[in-house]
Amino acid sequence: MKDFITIKENVSSEIVEKKSKFIANLFYVESVKEAEEIIKQINKKYFDARHNCIAYRVVENEQIIEKSSDNGEPFGTAGAPMLNILQKNNLANVLVIVTRYFGGILLGTGGLVRAYSNSLLQAIENSTIVEKCIGQEIEVVLEYSEFENFKYYCKNNDINIVNSQYSENIVCKIEAQEAQKQRLLEDFQSKNIKLIDICELSKKYITKSKEK
Repeated sequence: MKDFITIKENVSSEIVEKKSKFIANLFYVESVKEAEEIIKQINKKYFDARHNCIAYRVVENEQIIEKSSDNGEPFGTAGAPMLNILQKNNLANVLVIVTRYFGGILLGTGGLVRAYSNSLLQAIENSTIVEKCIGQEIEVVLEYSEFENFKYYCKNNDINIVNSQYSENIVCKIEAQEAQKQRLLEDFQSKNIKLIDICELSKKYITKSKEK
């Protein structure tokens, strides 16, 4: 599985076409199960809407699983066009649900395709886009006196501190790309950075650092 593009956080947007209201909700998801659960929640939230059309692309087992649904709209006018937009933009681990409140005026197939597509495109425009790549989750143990130095080191080396636990020492869970991980291990061995212990955990998709 190659690197892919996704959204940093959930966003929503709204457009009106010939009195029909289209509400686009764009979610960051990490599994098909999570996507399907959100679909159920949105269906309950907008139970009074005419349609809740969906499309998603989710990375599981290093493959992209795709799904789309027109949810009662004419075939190919909602789910498929939105899925096509996600594909063209290399977006994955995203779920889009566009809710339509019918305004009494028929839009026709072309009008529906444009409305659902524009709803998603506006949501993407409002999103913060990030790139994901395979990285390493790592646990490090350090003394309290070294924490500020370690945070400075991580910032300068594009290493993300996911969380920190405080007990006798500080235990940090971090994420790093392969190159940054190797540099960290080398600096630990050469004592350029003072850590009590370091342990490589699982490989996972992490947010790719920007080139400096």
